[in-house]
Amino acid sequence: MVFPLKSIEDFTIDLTQDHELLRNAVREFAENEVKKYVDKGEVERDFPKDLKERAKDLGLYGLDVPTEYNGQGADYLSLLVTAEELSRIWTSFSTFFLIQWMFNQAILKWGNESLKKRYLRDTAKGEKIAAFCNTEPDAGSDVAGIKSTAKKVNDHYVLNARKMFITNGDVADYYLITARTSPPDPKAKWKGITVFIVEREWGVKTVSRIETTGLKASHTAEIMLEDVKVPEENVLGEVDMGFKYAVESFDYARTIVSSQAIGIAQQAFEKLVNYSLQRTAFEKKLAEFELVQQKVSESLDDLETSRLLTYWAGTLYKRGRMQEYIIAASLAKFHSTEAAERIVMRAMTVHGGYGVSVSTGLERLLRDLQILKTYEGTNDIQRISAARQFYYRFMGVKV
Repeated sequence: MVFPLKSIEDFTIDLTQDHELLRNAVREFAENEVKKYVDKGEVERDFPKDLKERAKDLGLYGLDVPTEYNGQGADYLSLLVTAEELSRIWTSFSTFFLIQWMFNQAILKWGNESLKKRYLRDTAKGEKIAAFCNTEPDAGSDVAGIKSTAKKVNDHYVLNARKMFITNGDVADYYLITARTSPPDPKAKWKGITVFIVEREWGVKTVSRIETTGLKASHTAEIMLEDVKVPEENVLGEVDMGFKYAVESFDYARTIVSSQAIGIAQQAFEKLVNYSLQRTAFEKKLAEFELVQQKVSESLDDLETSRLLTYWAGTLYKRGRMQEYIIAASLAKFHSTEAAERIVMRAMTVHGGYGVSVSTGLERLLRDLQILKTYEGTNDIQRISAARQFYYRFMGVKV
Protein backbone atom coordinates (compact mmCIF):
# COMPACT_ATOMS: atom_id res chain seq x y z
CA MET A 1 0.00 0.00 0.00
CA VAL A 2 1.23 3.49 -0.85
CA PHE A 3 -0.91 5.80 1.27
CA PRO A 4 -3.41 7.10 0.28
CA LEU A 5 -3.49 4.82 -2.78
CA LYS A 6 -3.97 1.06 -2.62
CA SER A 7 -1.01 -0.20 -4.61
CA ILE A 8 2.27 0.85 -6.16
CA GLU A 9 0.64 -0.05 -9.49
CA ASP A 10 -1.59 3.01 -9.07
CA PHE A 11 1.45 5.13 -9.91
CA THR A 12 1.98 3.70 -13.38
CA ILE A 13 1.32 5.65 -16.58
CA ASP A 14 -0.39 4.11 -19.62
CA LEU A 15 1.41 5.92 -22.43
CA THR A 16 2.06 3.73 -25.48
CA GLN A 17 3.75 3.92 -28.85
CA ASP A 18 0.43 5.03 -30.33
CA HIS A 19 0.55 8.13 -28.14
CA GLU A 20 4.07 8.85 -29.36
CA LEU A 21 2.96 8.55 -32.98
CA LEU A 22 0.15 11.01 -32.23
CA ARG A 23 2.61 13.36 -30.53
CA ASN A 24 4.85 13.33 -33.58
CA ALA A 25 1.93 14.03 -35.93
CA VAL A 26 0.59 16.92 -33.83
CA ARG A 27 4.08 18.37 -33.34
CA GLU A 28 4.69 18.30 -37.10
CA PHE A 29 1.34 20.03 -37.67
CA ALA A 30 2.09 22.63 -34.98
CA GLU A 31 5.63 23.33 -36.18
CA ASN A 32 4.89 23.43 -39.92
CA GLU A 33 1.38 24.88 -40.09
CA VAL A 34 0.37 26.49 -36.79
CA LYS A 35 3.58 28.32 -35.88
CA LYS A 36 3.60 30.69 -38.84
CA TYR A 37 0.22 32.13 -37.82
CA VAL A 38 0.91 32.78 -34.14
CA ASP A 39 2.16 36.39 -34.20
CA LYS A 40 -0.44 37.56 -36.70
CA GLY A 41 -3.22 35.62 -34.99
CA GLU A 42 -2.47 37.08 -31.57
CA VAL A 43 -2.59 40.61 -33.00
CA GLU A 44 -5.74 39.99 -35.05
CA ARG A 45 -7.26 37.96 -32.19
CA ASP A 46 -8.37 35.08 -34.39
CA PHE A 47 -7.38 31.79 -36.05
CA PRO A 48 -7.09 31.53 -39.84
CA LYS A 49 -9.94 29.58 -41.41
CA ASP A 50 -7.60 27.32 -43.36
CA LEU A 51 -5.82 26.33 -40.13
CA LYS A 52 -9.11 25.23 -38.58
CA GLU A 53 -9.91 23.34 -41.76
CA ARG A 54 -6.55 21.57 -41.66
CA ALA A 55 -7.27 20.51 -38.08
CA LYS A 56 -10.33 18.68 -39.40
CA ASP A 57 -8.09 16.53 -41.57
CA LEU A 58 -6.17 15.47 -38.44
CA GLY A 59 -9.40 14.67 -36.59
CA LEU A 60 -8.62 17.04 -33.71
CA TYR A 61 -12.21 18.18 -33.14
CA GLY A 62 -13.53 14.78 -32.11
CA LEU A 63 -10.35 13.13 -30.92
CA ASP A 64 -11.92 11.08 -28.10
CA VAL A 65 -15.36 10.70 -29.69
CA PRO A 66 -16.27 7.15 -30.84
CA THR A 67 -16.02 6.55 -34.58
CA GLU A 68 -19.78 5.92 -34.83
CA TYR A 69 -20.26 9.64 -34.13
CA ASN A 70 -17.54 10.76 -36.59
CA GLY A 71 -14.78 10.86 -33.99
CA GLN A 72 -11.34 9.24 -33.83
CA GLY A 73 -12.02 6.95 -30.89
CA ALA A 74 -8.83 7.98 -29.05
CA ASP A 75 -8.40 7.87 -25.27
CA TYR A 76 -8.06 10.60 -22.67
CA LEU A 77 -4.26 10.51 -22.71
CA SER A 78 -4.39 11.39 -26.40
CA LEU A 79 -6.07 14.68 -25.47
CA LEU A 80 -3.24 15.47 -23.07
CA VAL A 81 -0.61 14.73 -25.70
CA THR A 82 -2.40 16.89 -28.26
CA ALA A 83 -3.01 19.81 -25.89
CA GLU A 84 0.63 19.78 -24.80
CA GLU A 85 1.98 19.85 -28.34
CA LEU A 86 -0.43 22.54 -29.55
CA SER A 87 0.26 24.69 -26.48
CA ARG A 88 4.00 24.40 -27.05
CA ILE A 89 3.37 26.53 -30.16
CA TRP A 90 0.05 28.36 -29.62
CA THR A 91 -1.95 27.99 -26.40
CA SER A 92 -4.87 30.01 -27.77
CA PHE A 93 -5.39 27.40 -30.48
CA SER A 94 -5.30 24.51 -28.01
CA THR A 95 -7.98 26.22 -25.91
CA PHE A 96 -10.25 26.29 -28.96
CA PHE A 97 -10.16 22.48 -28.95
CA LEU A 98 -10.38 22.15 -25.18
CA ILE A 99 -13.88 23.65 -25.25
CA GLN A 100 -14.93 21.49 -28.20
CA TRP A 101 -13.80 18.41 -26.27
CA MET A 102 -15.74 19.48 -23.16
CA PHE A 103 -18.92 19.82 -25.19
CA ASN A 104 -18.39 16.46 -26.87
CA GLN A 105 -17.70 14.68 -23.61
CA ALA A 106 -20.81 16.10 -21.93
CA ILE A 107 -23.03 14.95 -24.80
CA LEU A 108 -21.38 11.52 -24.80
CA LYS A 109 -21.74 11.08 -21.07
CA TRP A 110 -25.22 12.44 -20.39
CA GLY A 111 -26.93 12.85 -23.75
CA ASN A 112 -29.45 10.38 -25.14
CA GLU A 113 -28.98 8.77 -28.55
CA SER A 114 -31.06 11.42 -30.29
CA LEU A 115 -28.89 14.26 -28.94
CA LYS A 116 -25.70 12.40 -29.83
CA LYS A 117 -26.80 11.94 -33.41
CA ARG A 118 -28.09 15.49 -33.76
CA TYR A 119 -25.13 17.37 -32.26
CA LEU A 120 -22.12 15.16 -31.72
CA ARG A 121 -21.64 14.10 -35.31
CA ASP A 122 -21.21 17.71 -36.41
CA THR A 123 -18.98 18.88 -33.55
CA ALA A 124 -16.76 15.80 -33.82
CA LYS A 125 -16.08 16.64 -37.48
CA GLY A 126 -15.53 20.32 -36.76
CA GLU A 127 -18.52 21.33 -38.86
CA LYS A 128 -20.02 23.08 -35.83
CA ILE A 129 -18.24 24.97 -33.03
CA ALA A 130 -19.25 24.56 -29.39
CA ALA A 131 -19.15 26.58 -26.16
CA PHE A 132 -19.59 25.67 -22.51
CA CYS A 133 -21.42 28.32 -20.49
CA ASN A 134 -21.61 28.40 -16.70
CA THR A 135 -19.70 31.45 -15.43
CA GLU A 136 -21.79 34.57 -14.80
CA PRO A 137 -21.04 38.14 -13.70
CA ASP A 138 -21.62 37.11 -10.06
CA ALA A 139 -20.85 33.39 -10.18
CA GLY A 140 -17.46 31.92 -11.05
CA SER A 141 -15.85 29.53 -8.58
CA ASP A 142 -19.24 29.29 -6.91
CA VAL A 143 -20.75 27.08 -9.62
CA ALA A 144 -24.07 26.82 -7.78
CA GLY A 145 -24.35 30.60 -7.48
CA ILE A 146 -25.74 31.14 -10.98
CA LYS A 147 -28.78 33.38 -11.48
CA SER A 148 -29.82 32.26 -14.98
CA THR A 149 -33.29 30.74 -15.11
CA ALA A 150 -35.22 28.26 -17.23
CA LYS A 151 -39.00 28.10 -16.85
CA LYS A 152 -41.00 25.16 -18.19
CA VAL A 153 -43.81 26.22 -20.54
CA ASN A 154 -45.69 23.31 -22.14
CA ASP A 155 -43.17 21.37 -24.25
CA HIS A 156 -40.28 23.80 -23.97
CA TYR A 157 -38.26 25.92 -21.56
CA VAL A 158 -37.82 29.69 -21.62
CA LEU A 159 -34.25 30.65 -20.79
CA ASN A 160 -32.99 33.97 -19.50
CA ALA A 161 -29.25 34.04 -18.90
CA ARG A 162 -26.17 36.20 -18.91
CA LYS A 163 -22.86 34.33 -19.13
CA MET A 164 -19.34 35.74 -18.78
CA PHE A 165 -15.87 34.70 -19.96
CA ILE A 166 -17.27 32.17 -22.40
CA THR A 167 -14.61 30.69 -24.69
CA ASN A 168 -15.90 30.55 -28.28
CA GLY A 169 -18.87 32.58 -27.02
CA ASP A 170 -19.12 34.83 -30.07
CA VAL A 171 -18.35 32.16 -32.69
CA ALA A 172 -20.09 29.01 -31.42
CA ASP A 173 -22.99 27.29 -33.14
CA TYR A 174 -23.98 25.17 -30.13
CA TYR A 175 -23.94 26.08 -26.44
CA LEU A 176 -24.18 24.08 -23.24
CA ILE A 177 -25.92 26.48 -20.86
CA THR A 178 -26.60 26.00 -17.16
CA ALA A 179 -29.72 27.58 -15.69
CA ARG A 180 -31.87 27.22 -12.60
CA THR A 181 -35.02 25.18 -13.06
CA SER A 182 -35.75 25.17 -9.32
CA PRO A 183 -35.04 27.73 -6.59
CA PRO A 184 -31.89 26.99 -4.58
CA ASP A 185 -32.40 24.84 -1.50
CA PRO A 186 -30.71 26.55 1.49
CA LYS A 187 -29.50 23.13 2.66
CA ALA A 188 -28.33 21.98 -0.80
CA LYS A 189 -27.68 24.98 -3.05
CA TRP A 190 -26.29 22.74 -5.79
CA LYS A 191 -29.68 21.25 -6.53
CA GLY A 192 -32.05 22.77 -9.09
CA ILE A 193 -29.59 23.49 -11.94
CA THR A 194 -30.18 22.02 -15.40
CA VAL A 195 -27.98 21.92 -18.50
CA PHE A 196 -29.48 22.79 -21.90
CA ILE A 197 -28.15 22.41 -25.43
CA VAL A 198 -28.94 25.69 -27.19
CA GLU A 199 -28.38 26.59 -30.83
CA ARG A 200 -27.17 30.09 -31.65
CA GLU A 201 -29.97 30.77 -34.11
CA TRP A 202 -32.57 30.34 -31.36
CA GLY A 203 -31.54 33.69 -29.89
CA VAL A 204 -28.09 33.58 -28.28
CA LYS A 205 -26.71 37.12 -28.41
CA THR A 206 -23.11 38.26 -28.05
CA VAL A 207 -22.97 41.19 -25.63
CA SER A 208 -19.27 41.82 -26.18
CA ARG A 209 -15.95 40.16 -26.80
CA ILE A 210 -13.80 40.41 -23.69
CA GLU A 211 -10.19 41.63 -23.93
CA THR A 212 -8.07 39.28 -21.84
CA THR A 213 -4.50 39.39 -20.57
CA GLY A 214 -3.52 36.23 -22.43
CA LEU A 215 -4.90 33.80 -25.02
CA LYS A 216 -5.45 36.81 -27.26
CA ALA A 217 -6.64 34.80 -30.27
CA SER A 218 -9.13 32.81 -28.19
CA HIS A 219 -12.65 34.20 -28.46
CA THR A 220 -13.73 35.10 -24.92
CA ALA A 221 -17.15 36.71 -24.76
CA GLU A 222 -20.14 37.72 -22.72
CA ILE A 223 -23.37 36.26 -24.06
CA MET A 224 -27.04 36.80 -23.25
CA LEU A 225 -30.30 34.92 -23.70
CA GLU A 226 -33.60 36.75 -23.37
CA ASP A 227 -36.76 34.61 -23.36
CA VAL A 228 -35.10 32.02 -25.60
CA LYS A 229 -37.29 28.99 -26.23
CA VAL A 230 -35.50 25.65 -25.94
CA PRO A 231 -37.26 22.37 -26.74
CA GLU A 232 -37.75 20.03 -23.80
CA GLU A 233 -35.77 17.34 -25.62
CA ASN A 234 -32.69 19.58 -25.45
CA VAL A 235 -32.32 19.07 -21.72
CA LEU A 236 -29.01 17.29 -21.16
CA GLY A 237 -29.39 14.40 -18.73
CA GLU A 238 -31.78 14.85 -15.82
CA VAL A 239 -33.55 18.03 -14.82
CA ASP A 240 -32.06 19.68 -11.71
CA MET A 241 -28.84 17.63 -11.91
CA GLY A 242 -26.83 20.17 -13.92
CA PHE A 243 -24.48 21.11 -11.09
CA LYS A 244 -23.10 17.58 -11.09
CA TYR A 245 -22.65 17.65 -14.87
CA ALA A 246 -20.90 21.02 -14.82
CA VAL A 247 -18.49 20.03 -12.05
CA GLU A 248 -17.64 16.71 -13.69
CA SER A 249 -17.02 18.54 -16.97
CA PHE A 250 -14.54 20.81 -15.22
CA ASP A 251 -12.89 17.73 -13.71
CA TYR A 252 -12.52 16.31 -17.22
CA ALA A 253 -10.98 19.55 -18.50
CA ARG A 254 -8.66 20.21 -15.57
CA THR A 255 -5.87 17.83 -16.50
CA ILE A 256 -6.03 19.02 -20.11
CA VAL A 257 -5.28 22.51 -18.78
CA SER A 258 -2.35 21.00 -16.89
CA SER A 259 -1.04 19.57 -20.17
CA GLN A 260 -1.42 23.00 -21.78
CA ALA A 261 0.87 24.35 -19.07
CA ILE A 262 3.42 21.63 -19.85
CA GLY A 263 3.42 22.75 -23.48
CA ILE A 264 4.18 26.30 -22.39
CA ALA A 265 6.85 25.07 -19.97
CA GLN A 266 8.46 22.99 -22.70
CA GLN A 267 8.67 25.95 -25.05
CA ALA A 268 10.12 28.22 -22.36
CA PHE A 269 12.67 25.57 -21.34
CA GLU A 270 13.81 25.13 -24.92
CA LYS A 271 14.23 28.88 -25.30
CA LEU A 272 16.20 29.06 -22.04
CA VAL A 273 18.60 26.24 -22.97
CA ASN A 274 19.11 27.34 -26.58
CA TYR A 275 19.86 30.93 -25.58
CA SER A 276 22.28 29.81 -22.86
CA LEU A 277 24.28 27.95 -25.53
CA GLN A 278 24.19 30.79 -28.07
CA ARG A 279 24.83 33.84 -25.91
CA THR A 280 28.24 34.68 -24.51
CA ALA A 281 29.21 37.02 -21.71
CA PHE A 282 32.68 37.68 -20.36
CA GLU A 283 34.02 35.38 -23.10
CA LYS A 284 32.00 32.42 -21.81
CA LYS A 285 28.73 30.83 -22.89
CA LEU A 286 25.91 31.56 -20.46
CA ALA A 287 25.57 27.80 -19.98
CA GLU A 288 28.99 27.80 -18.29
CA PHE A 289 27.80 30.04 -15.44
CA GLU A 290 26.66 28.18 -12.33
CA LEU A 291 23.63 30.39 -11.75
CA VAL A 292 22.40 29.60 -15.24
CA GLN A 293 23.04 25.90 -14.65
CA GLN A 294 20.97 26.14 -11.49
CA LYS A 295 18.08 27.66 -13.44
CA VAL A 296 18.32 24.89 -16.03
CA SER A 297 18.25 22.10 -13.44
CA GLU A 298 15.40 23.69 -11.49
CA SER A 299 13.45 24.19 -14.70
CA LEU A 300 14.03 20.61 -15.81
CA ASP A 301 12.80 19.49 -12.39
CA ASP A 302 9.65 21.61 -12.71
CA LEU A 303 9.01 20.40 -16.26
CA GLU A 304 9.37 16.67 -15.69
CA THR A 305 7.55 16.53 -12.35
CA SER A 306 4.66 18.38 -14.00
CA ARG A 307 4.65 15.97 -16.93
CA LEU A 308 4.71 12.90 -14.67
CA LEU A 309 1.97 14.25 -12.41
CA THR A 310 -0.23 15.21 -15.36
CA TYR A 311 0.05 11.93 -17.27
CA TRP A 312 -0.40 10.01 -14.04
CA ALA A 313 -3.65 11.90 -13.40
CA GLY A 314 -4.68 11.25 -16.99
CA THR A 315 -4.03 7.53 -16.55
CA LEU A 316 -6.27 7.48 -13.48
CA TYR A 317 -9.02 9.10 -15.54
CA LYS A 318 -8.52 6.62 -18.38
CA ARG A 319 -8.82 3.72 -15.93
CA GLY A 320 -12.01 5.12 -14.43
CA ARG A 321 -10.36 5.68 -11.05
CA MET A 322 -12.35 8.82 -10.34
CA GLN A 323 -11.89 8.76 -6.58
CA GLU A 324 -8.15 9.14 -7.02
CA TYR A 325 -8.36 11.19 -10.21
CA ILE A 326 -10.31 14.07 -8.66
CA ILE A 327 -7.43 14.74 -6.28
CA ALA A 328 -4.66 14.09 -8.79
CA ALA A 329 -6.23 16.47 -11.32
CA SER A 330 -6.31 19.32 -8.82
CA LEU A 331 -2.68 18.68 -7.84
CA ALA A 332 -1.60 18.54 -11.49
CA LYS A 333 -3.41 21.72 -12.40
CA PHE A 334 -1.95 24.02 -9.76
CA HIS A 335 1.49 22.38 -9.81
CA SER A 336 1.95 22.45 -13.58
CA THR A 337 0.66 25.96 -14.20
CA GLU A 338 2.81 27.44 -11.44
CA ALA A 339 5.85 25.37 -12.42
CA ALA A 340 5.48 26.63 -15.99
CA GLU A 341 5.35 30.19 -14.70
CA ARG A 342 8.61 29.65 -12.81
CA ILE A 343 10.28 28.26 -15.94
CA VAL A 344 9.15 31.24 -18.02
CA MET A 345 10.46 33.67 -15.41
CA ARG A 346 13.83 31.89 -15.34
CA ALA A 347 14.01 31.99 -19.13
CA MET A 348 13.30 35.72 -19.08
CA THR A 349 16.07 36.24 -16.53
CA VAL A 350 18.62 34.29 -18.57
CA HIS A 351 17.68 36.30 -21.67
CA GLY A 352 18.57 39.51 -19.82
CA GLY A 353 17.38 42.60 -21.65
CA TYR A 354 15.97 40.47 -24.45
CA GLY A 355 13.82 38.70 -21.88
CA VAL A 356 11.48 41.67 -21.67
CA SER A 357 11.30 42.01 -25.43
CA VAL A 358 8.08 40.93 -27.10
CA SER A 359 10.10 39.33 -29.90
CA THR A 360 11.23 36.40 -27.72
CA GLY A 361 7.64 35.24 -27.20
CA LEU A 362 8.27 34.73 -23.49
CA GLU A 363 5.95 37.51 -22.35
CA ARG A 364 3.08 35.87 -24.30
CA LEU A 365 3.69 32.61 -22.46
CA LEU A 366 3.60 34.44 -19.15
CA ARG A 367 0.34 36.15 -20.06
CA ASP A 368 -1.26 32.94 -21.25
CA LEU A 369 -0.42 31.23 -17.97
CA GLN A 370 -2.48 33.76 -16.02
CA ILE A 371 -5.55 32.44 -17.84
CA LEU A 372 -4.56 28.81 -17.30
CA LYS A 373 -4.18 29.43 -13.57
CA THR A 374 -7.73 30.78 -13.54
CA TYR A 375 -10.02 28.75 -15.80
CA GLU A 376 -11.43 25.28 -15.09
CA GLY A 377 -11.03 26.02 -11.38
CA THR A 378 -8.63 28.60 -9.98
CA ASN A 379 -5.42 27.35 -8.41
CA ASP A 380 -6.50 28.50 -4.96
CA ILE A 381 -9.72 26.52 -5.32
CA GLN A 382 -7.70 23.47 -6.46
CA ARG A 383 -5.62 23.57 -3.30
CA ILE A 384 -8.75 23.56 -1.15
CA SER A 385 -10.49 20.97 -3.31
CA ALA A 386 -7.56 18.53 -3.23
CA ALA A 387 -7.40 18.63 0.57
CA ARG A 388 -11.15 18.36 1.11
CA GLN A 389 -11.48 15.51 -1.38
CA PHE A 390 -8.58 13.72 0.30
CA TYR A 391 -10.16 13.96 3.73
CA TYR A 392 -13.56 12.89 2.41
CA ARG A 393 -12.59 10.11 0.00
CA PHE A 394 -9.70 8.56 1.92
CA MET A 395 -10.29 9.50 5.56
CA GLY A 396 -14.10 9.51 5.58
CA VAL A 397 -14.21 13.00 7.09
CA LYS A 398 -15.93 16.11 5.73
CA VAL A 399 -13.99 19.30 6.40
